[in-house]
Amino acid sequence: MSLNSLSNLKGENKKKTKKMDNLTTNPQDAKAVFRKCGTCSQTFAHLMNREYGHPKKAEELALDPLAGGIMNQGHQCGMLWGAALAVGAEAYRRHDGRDRAIAIAVTATQHIIESFVHRTNTVNCKEIIGYDLRTVFGLVKFMLKTMAKGMNNSQCFNLAEAWAPEAIQAGKEGLSEEQIHLIQPPKSCASEVVRRMGATDEEMTMVAGFAGGLGLSGNACGALSAAIWLKTLRWCREHPGKTPPMFNNPIAKKIVKAFQEETDSEMLCHKITGKYFTNINDHSEYINGQGCAKLMDVLAEI
Repeated sequence: MSLNSLSNLKGENKKKTKKMDNLTTNPQDAKAVFRKCGTCSQTFAHLMNREYGHPKKAEELALDPLAGGIMNQGHQCGMLWGAALAVGAEAYRRHDGRDRAIAIAVTATQHIIESFVHRTNTVNCKEIIGYDLRTVFGLVKFMLKTMAKGMNNSQCFNLAEAWAPEAIQAGKEGLSEEQIHLIQPPKSCASEVVRRMGATDEEMTMVAGFAGGLGLSGNACGALSAAIWLKTLRWCREHPGKTPPMFNNPIAKKIVKAFQEETDSEMLCHKITGKYFTNINDHSEYINGQGCAKLMDVLAEI
């Protein structure tokens, strides 16, 4: 399935327990991990980081605001943001050069997205759960449905359990990709915005796969999610042992507000840029040509 076809598919958290280190490495324990993490985004970063042998607690925790499709807005499922961050971290560890690592991170994220869409037929949280979590009515109906089934048998828990082994396999395949032809140093809008915020090379690579609406798929802006993640990560480091607010996160809300003012409330990458990116070279050319430069500046300056 092509990236363009994927793009066109319709498609306050409790404190975390300190028992995470005692979980096994079996991906089939996804429900147990989900219960302890509390959000789908943190869950999948943890599952995959653990698979690679490098859990990163603060970085995983900082993904909480991306659950529910970015601040409960129903865009790309938090499982995707978490998995993308994990393969980005692994790409950084496997490659000495940042350029190659960024290209691999984007490619691995494309594999992750294709795997997820194969299972769900969409990337979007709202289309998976069937409710608009931005409204009180939608949130209440979703919670009542979840309670009726029991948390351990909820739609999201079942999806996490089913997709976890597939996500891990897709990540491994993407990270092992050899056929990446680069005609210029690769650029990721997500990496560029956090670079302007003072991120390290590792942090830039971790979010690289967010580029172009996550894996160049044209969905909700990856630069926005990268900025939210980095700001939340810094909060986590300044407040060790504490859990950042998930949906009433003042830092994230401020970033989203500035973003929407700049884009006239448009969230989708392909509508903001006016195009779908065919590959990393196409995206790099757009960024090098000052595409989304002002938007990235707005995000970086918050």
